[in-house]
Amino acid sequence: MTIKVLIVDDQMMVREGFSVLLGAQPDIEVVGEAVNGREAVRKVAELRPDVVLMDIRMPELNGLEATREIVAADADAKVLVLTTFDLDEYVYQALRAGASGFLLKDASASQLAEGVRVVAEGEALLAPTVTKRLILEFSRLGAPRAPSQVGDLTERETEVLVLVARGRSNSEIAAHLVVAESTVKTHVSRILVKLGLRDRTQAAVFAYEAGLVTPGG
Repeated sequence: MTIKVLIVDDQMMVREGFSVLLGAQPDIEVVGEAVNGREAVRKVAELRPDVVLMDIRMPELNGLEATREIVAADADAKVLVLTTFDLDEYVYQALRAGASGFLLKDASASQLAEGVRVVAEGEALLAPTVTKRLILEFSRLGAPRAPSQVGDLTERETEVLVLVARGRSNSEIAAHLVVAESTVKTHVSRILVKLGLRDRTQAAVFAYEAGLVTPGG
């Protein structure tokens, strides 16, 4: 099944570069490009891409606002935000806006393609480097906590939630807990239902806000 991708960036060279790299993949098709957030919102409604590759700093409507509008219009939309180390202050805001994950702008062709595949499959893409900085940002902001809902989770579900928040994939969680990957998927599904969350990325946000993950933990 071909994954349809919309590339959103105000720099033509970046758009063209990503388009060439992704277009070379047999299972990925670039169905369109947008030069700003406003055009991105319009093209998502028109083209219905599986994944939106979204830059943050753009004219007219930035990537954060565009992501918020896209997800508000379609709760199943998957937005993969492009970030660099000097944009880490936006990571928390983008997650709250509904982004499905993050990819560093200097990612290799294989990392870019794999990132698109991961997000298309409904997994959260939080690179370890981004995750660490995200935790620090939550600590700095003193984000609101939601301890009451944590009590709805079993001990094992809480353990899985923490690993999800640390950016671990299902296979990595399975190896860590010495259980089948299908068991991990079941735990993740139950966590999302119990907490009323739409995906793993929202689960990660919840874990940070509930204080389950800390800068030193």
